[in-house]
Order: sequence, then C-alpha cells, then structure tokens
Amino acid sequence: MVVPVFDVDGKSPLMPTKASRARRWIRDRKATGFWQRGVYCVRLNQEPSSREKQPICVGVDPGSKREGFTVKSEAHTFLNIQATAVDWVKDKVENRRNMRRARRFRKTPCRKNRLNRARGSLPPSTKARWQWKLRILNRLRRLFPITDISVEDIAAVTKKGKRRWNVSFSPLEVGKHWFYSEVKKVATLHLFKGFETAEMRVKAGLKKTKSKLAEVFSAHCVDSWVLANTIVGGHVKPDHEKMLVIEPLKLFYRQLHRLQPAKGGLRSPYGGTRSAGFKRGSLVFHPKYRLTYVGGASKGRTSLHHVKTGKRLTQNANPKDLAFLSFNSWRIVNVA
Repeated sequence: MVVPVFDVDGKSPLMPTKASRARRWIRDRKATGFWQRGVYCVRLNQEPSSREKQPICVGVDPGSKREGFTVKSEAHTFLNIQATAVDWVKDKVENRRNMRRARRFRKTPCRKNRLNRARGSLPPSTKARWQWKLRILNRLRRLFPITDISVEDIAAVTKKGKRRWNVSFSPLEVGKHWFYSEVKKVATLHLFKGFETAEMRVKAGLKKTKSKLAEVFSAHCVDSWVLANTIVGGHVKPDHEKMLVIEPLKLFYRQLHRLQPAKGGLRSPYGGTRSAGFKRGSLVFHPKYRLTYVGGASKGRTSLHHVKTGKRLTQNANPKDLAFLSFNSWRIVNVA
C-alpha cells in the first residue's frame, strides 16, 4: 500500500510513497502523519527532494447501487474504492411533496399552491447521484496529483418510437453530461463504452462477479481498474486487490417539525446540520465509546454513532467530553 504525501503547507499533494518510507520519515521527524477521510497521509516538515509528478488516472465505474473508483499510475495502484450510491433522494422528495399537499387541506398557514415552474436544472435525485461521484473525485484530487479521469459512459435504454428520448428527456443522460462538464474543468476526461470496458477486462484475463452488492474487487473495482490502467498502462494484472468500502452519511436536514405529532398534538423541531456545536457526521473521540461520529442532539446532549456500522451508541453524550478530530460526510464500512 502507498501513503499520500503533502507539501509543507499541507494542501499541495505530491507523489505518494511506500508505507515503510513514510514510517521512516515520521521516525526521523521529516514528516507528520495524519488521517484524512479514512486514508492515512503524511505531511512533510521540510522541502521535498523532488517535485516531479507522474500521470495519475482515476477510473470510474458508475452503478445504480454500488460504484467503483481506482487511483492508479504506471507503477502502482494507489487506491481502490467501492462506494454506495445515493439512491434515497427520490423518496425524500416525494415524501416532502405529499406532506406539503396534506398541509393545504388542513387549517394551517401555508403558501398557496403555485403553478408548475421550470426547474431550470437537474432533478434532485439525479443531481445527488452525480454530485456524490464528483465529491469522491474532488476528495481524491486532494490526496493525489490526478491528471486524467477515465469513465465508463453509461447510456439510457432506447425507447422505440420515442424520438430524442435519450438526449432530451432522460435524467441519466442529462445528469452524466453535467458530470462530464464538471470533470473537464479539473482533469482530462476519457470516455469508454460498456462493451469496450468488457473487452479490456477480458483482455486482461479478469472476471466480474454477477453479485453487484458484494464487497469484493471483482464487483466494481475490476472495471474501474482496467479503465485507469488503459490510460496510464504499466500492468497486465492488478498489483493488489485491496479496497476501501465507503457509504455516504444520510443526514436529516432541518425541518420545521416532525412529520407526525407526538403526544398532545405537538410537533417538535427536527433535523439540522449542527448538534450542540458540532457539525453532524464529524469524527470525535469519546472517553467510553472511543472513535465515533456525531448524530443528532436533544436537551443539550449528543448522540454518537459507530463509525463502521452507523449504529447509534448513545443519546446522552456530554458535548464537553467530546474531542473533535475531523469533519466527515461518509463512513468507512469495510477495508477488504
């Protein structure tokens, strides 16, 4: 495994190094180690001996439930990631619409129903899916000096008799073109069709499992690896199949009140991004529960959750006992 390296300022990523060399730097006080979103990094305490950089490509295998990302150069495979896709926004938008319609039938002060207005952008569920991919890429760009991004160009199903359906009306097509335009701003974009990815995988002698939800390299990272290797080259077979399995945190943003009233007909406030002074999802250290992340808050107390399973550990943590470690928007489910 390799370790990302940062300049003295801690912002400019340099070429990664071997774990043994990073340990030697830390021992000789030439560098300082730290964690960034589940990845161990080092920050140099002096000017680097060289600033030369090799081409680094990120392979992206989009999916409806799981997605694969691989960061690779000609010499090494730096990181494989299998991520859970954001697929719950559509249900939340529908629930919001139903509750808004229900309020109009009650004697509740609310705005009048408006005519259908042009959205002017992507549908919320589609935008959330592609923004999640972009968030991961932006995080990887902070860890590695990425030059190229290789993506499998997925396409909507063609409907017979429906002219211009895929181009003009399919959210999938609209969303991916928005994603491509954002990627082109930061790196060189390479697109491959699905059959081309399959041909590259067969040529490398690799097989893809039919179990799309399995936390194994052959589920999605096998495609992201061949996509990256096609651009930078250097390997016939993967040099390792270790990967990071991540899942985005499902935060409940601020609502005026809960959807259902409590006893007495009262509706308490619900949601938000702050909990007793901490941003929700932040990694904190608790004397009893150790490494956790922040959930909700009530009556001056904070709930803490397990960093891997997301299970709530307590609802009665004192904010004064928490030591802030890092902001966070996803959890590391597994390291396979």
